[in-house]
Amino acid sequence: QVRLVESGGGLVQAGGSLRLSCAASGSIFSIGSINGMGWYRQAPGSQRELVATITRDGSTNYADSVKGRFTISRDGGKNTVYLQMNSLKPEDTAVYFCNAVTLGARLTWGQGTQVTVSS
Repeated sequence: QVRLVESGGGLVQAGGSLRLSCAASGSIFSIGSINGMGWYRQAPGSQRELVATITRDGSTNYADSVKGRFTISRDGGKNTVYLQMNSLKPEDTAVYFCNAVTLGARLTWGQGTQVTVSS
């Protein structure tokens, strides 16, 4: 099955930026059951939450907490999904994951990439 590998996380000061990448071993949207991909994050002691999505036709949506600061995109070959994160805040600190937004279509979770925003 398609493997997902997240990268691009790191330590950044508040107000800084990071660009996360989700690389797939195959074309994500060639899988019929996947209509949308999303970026999720999980902070210590919290449930994993969905922060941004992109659908097969390129439509995007964002959680209120990141709206106006984060941008989700994908490459032309559909092998990589990106999350551009600007104006980062300490509350953005979490492990970030990518996966399909529909539960039944989800692939195996990757290890995620740690984002730490210092104040």
